[in-house]
This record gives sequence, structure tokens and C-alpha cells, in this order.
Amino acid sequence: MKASKLFRIVAGALLIASCSLAQPVYDLLLQGGHVIDAKSRLSTRRDVAIAKGKIAEIAASIPASKATKAVDVSGLYVAPGLIDIHVHVFAGEGPQYTGENGVFPDDHTFRSGVTTVVDAGSSGWRSFPDFKRRTIDRSKTRVLALLNIVGKGMGGQMEQDTSDMDAKATADRVMSNRQHVVGVKTAHFAAPNWIAVDRAVEAGNLAGVPVMVDFGRFTSERPFEELVGKHLRPGDIYTHTYLAAVPMLDPSGKVRQYLFDARKRGILFDVGHGGGSLVFKHAVPAMRQGFAPDSISTDLHITSMNAGMKDMLNVMSKFLNMGMSMDDVIAKSTWNPARQIKREELGNLSVGAVADVAVLKLEKGDFGFVDVHGARMKGTQRLAAEITVRNGQVVWDRNGLTRQDWDKLGDYGPQGEASWDGTLGHGPRRR
Repeated sequence: MKASKLFRIVAGALLIASCSLAQPVYDLLLQGGHVIDAKSRLSTRRDVAIAKGKIAEIAASIPASKATKAVDVSGLYVAPGLIDIHVHVFAGEGPQYTGENGVFPDDHTFRSGVTTVVDAGSSGWRSFPDFKRRTIDRSKTRVLALLNIVGKGMGGQMEQDTSDMDAKATADRVMSNRQHVVGVKTAHFAAPNWIAVDRAVEAGNLAGVPVMVDFGRFTSERPFEELVGKHLRPGDIYTHTYLAAVPMLDPSGKVRQYLFDARKRGILFDVGHGGGSLVFKHAVPAMRQGFAPDSISTDLHITSMNAGMKDMLNVMSKFLNMGMSMDDVIAKSTWNPARQIKREELGNLSVGAVADVAVLKLEKGDFGFVDVHGARMKGTQRLAAEITVRNGQVVWDRNGLTRQDWDKLGDYGPQGEASWDGTLGHGPRRR
């Protein structure tokens, strides 16, 4: 081969290599943050690269030149998008509507770092198609569901209708909607028997999914100890763990042994804060004695959002101030709930996982937190969401960290809309 021809071949190869190196391979790069990923047991400083809606690389150092947009998140925590497994987001009007306390998810989620919510029983097998049309199909938030054992769903007296508690119909609806339905819920049942719980568990057995229970009224004929000791299965979830009516503490203030025994059986305990279901007089002693929740959730609805609960980050901040570590708070708001609902593709930052990310700031100062009885707890730490990424796109940016300063843009046009829905202006909604 002539030297001139060999030179042209080598030069061409070098040119191709240099062009490929100059071309960004990532869409977004978060640099310098403290990454917490419970699945991989990672809690250290790392860079996180995102491409085509997926986590593409996590490394100690990734050059900014490899990304279309690199963002300095030094001093912040980078976590998987938060998963709130107890919300009520069936909101609207119409003959099938039952979610009288529901809110639209996108109004509340991204500003709190939440990318996935699980509606806890607002719809049943009869009303789920309407819930899917009204909420799931319209939301940028990933909306999953626990079906109410009552076919019509949640609301008033119909939750007492045992004739509408059809385990097979519920299981059939679960199995035909696996993409969206992750379990069964029973709530607010007041009769002194186990019909609602047992039929929910039957549906769970038929469909192979977990059951979440909001126990409703406490009676001597139907003791709480028997619920978590006998009727629920390993992997089932009791929500409202720190409800005042739960027999949690003995007269000396110690956590009762049956709760530890239930946990050993595999019963999972979820916060489900809500407007009436967390009191510090239970939560603080329980935390001090090692009875922490398995998952943190809000029970978001039209009342709780403006009361002591407020939002997911406020609930997480309460547990930080009760002594839970940051790593555990993140785990119980991401990977733990993902495993509980058997959606382990969520709640983690593994390479190849969907790029749902929460960039959080831990603020230090003098803060106050309120429980559902109106009692205050002082605190020195509070979480805030700086950036939320859903499916690789920036959907919340509190301080414009992903944006360019206006005076460096020249004669600029629209800058932000494309990062929200892939279009300029008001484009079509996408899940």
C-alpha cells in the first residue's frame, strides 16, 4: 500500500474519531451531587448522565463535553424520582366519579420530587376505566392504582356495601390492567367483621398482588392486633401506621410487641400521613424504639395538602427530624415502595433504568412541623426539590439551575417549554 493512501486512511479514521468524541452522547448530565440509590447501596458523590429517557452512566467524573446540557448540582442530593404509594388523585365530575377528595396529580408531584404516585383505592373495578381516562391518561406523573375492593370505589356509604365487594371481578380488572394496577385496597369499613379485609386478600391471592389496608373503625370484635397478626399476608401493607387509634404503645410508653412480631411475619407498615393519620405522640417514641416505617407516603387529598401533611418532602422532613438518616428517608421513598408494589424497574438509578430523578436540597434552620392533631414538632432540617426529571425531561426547576442566564442568550426566544413536553408552546400531553 502506498504511503499516501495509508495516510488518507489513517487521517480519515482520526477525523471520524474526533467528530464522534466532539458529539455529545448524553442529553443531560448532573454533576457533583451526592447520589443516594438504595438498590445499589450507593451513597456518595457521583455524576449522573441521562440519554433518551434512561440513566446512561453513573461515574465519579463525567466530562461536561459529553452532554448537551451539564448542570452543577454540587451540595445537593441526587435520588431516584420519589414514589408516593398512598395518594388520592381521582378528581373530576360525572356519573362514574367517586373520588370526592381527589386532586390532579401534576399539581402536586413534580414540585415535591415525586414522579410516581399510587392512587390508593379511589376507584374500584367498576370505576377504574373512568379513572384511567380522567387521570392516568391525562397526567405527566406516572399514575398507578390500588383497586378498591368495593367495585364503585371510595366514597361515603358505598364503602360499606359488601354486595359490591367482588374478589374475582377485582382480580380480573387487576390482571387485565397490569401496566397500571399494582394491588388491592380496602378502607373505612365500619362493620365489626372481616368481610372487607378477607375479600381484598382473596382478590390479592387471585391476582398475585399486595393488599393495602386502611383499617377504618376500631372495634373489640375486630381488633387491630388480629389484622396484622392473622388476616394480612407477608408483603401486604398496613397504611396509617402512626394513627392515634392504633394500639401502638403500652401504658409505660413502649411499642407493643405484637407490632414487631407482625413485621417479622412480613407485614409492611406505611406512613399514609393524610389529614388524620400521624401523631407525634406515637411516631416519635416509635422511632426512638426502632419501629420505623417501611415506606413513607402522604395520603394526599384536598384536606391533607393544606394541613399538617402538606407534601411528600414535608413528610420526609418530619422523619429526618425524628432521627431517620437521609439514606433511609430516600430508600423509604423510592426503592422500598417500588419493591412493595412489585415495580422494581422504578425507584432506582441503575444504568438502563427510566430517568426519573429528584435533585433535593437539605435546608438547615429553625423549622416547625405539625401533626394531624395540630401539635408542633421543632426541627432543624427541611427538604426541598431543586430539580425533578421525569422520563429524562426536566419537569421542575425551582431556581432555574438547568437554564442559561438571560443576558448571555442574546436575542433569545422561548427557552423552557421544550423540556416539559417536547414541543414549544402547549403541545400534546405525554405519559
